[in-house]
Amino acid sequence: MDRGELGAALRGWRERIAPADVGLPAGTRRRTPGLRREEVARLAGVSVDYLTRMEQARGAHPSGAVLSALARALRLDPAERDHLFHLAGASPPMPGRISEAVRPSVLRLMDRFTDLPAMLVSAKLDLLAWNPLAVALLGDVSEVPPEQRNVAWLRFMVGGGRLVTTDEERARLDLALVSDLRGAAARYPDDPGLHRLIERLRAGSPEFAALWARRPVERRHGDRKRFLHPELGVLELDCDVLRVPGEDQTLVVYSAAEGSREAEALALLRVLGTQRLGAPD
Repeated sequence: MDRGELGAALRGWRERIAPADVGLPAGTRRRTPGLRREEVARLAGVSVDYLTRMEQARGAHPSGAVLSALARALRLDPAERDHLFHLAGASPPMPGRISEAVRPSVLRLMDRFTDLPAMLVSAKLDLLAWNPLAVALLGDVSEVPPEQRNVAWLRFMVGGGRLVTTDEERARLDLALVSDLRGAAARYPDDPGLHRLIERLRAGSPEFAALWARRPVERRHGDRKRFLHPELGVLELDCDVLRVPGEDQTLVVYSAAEGSREAEALALLRVLGTQRLGAPD
């Protein structure tokens, strides 16, 4: 473990990211370029003291889970992620495992969606990245513990959120989530994180366990969803799921027809920002 170079790399990566890139307000008294330590720690789900020690070459040997969380928080590309692992004296993720690295080109694409909420989801439904308007619509993902930043976990183990459904719609969406995980389990039979997630869901949610036993397999391409926003009320939006070639990731984008009340609401969300936002659904 090269503590000195690891600390320097973490500082450099942190300082190149603008707060707006990760859906955070810039504020008026920012004395450091890029993100503060507190912001990176929050995004990665580690303590500020832990990150400070790492940057000052005093940290303990970080686990693979911590390194992966830091790579996502710092928006590292695959080569940079592997470099981070090597500096920490750890082996990068092996081939055949679910990719959690986010391509810079995908992040740039999401940054261009200034008027559309968008979030990037892995093959096992982990939330990998999100833009500021997604935070404004769904809630601040960085406030959710890293181990819970998973669409299936939030649905079956946490509940709540802003999604509004009928019983029939909820049943259909739940079946689609389980189908997604079924397909991922077939594509990645040796991924330990995926199988750990599935076992925890089966043990903790009878509802998930019953659906899993049905072995559903289907593919979603789009939908319409309703969200209850605390300031703007119920918003019905088109939900499109776009595949990222080569990464087995999906870009989920919400939109509304031009001139509709929802389109006006999305425009207003850009002004409201992240005021009083809860956990995403």
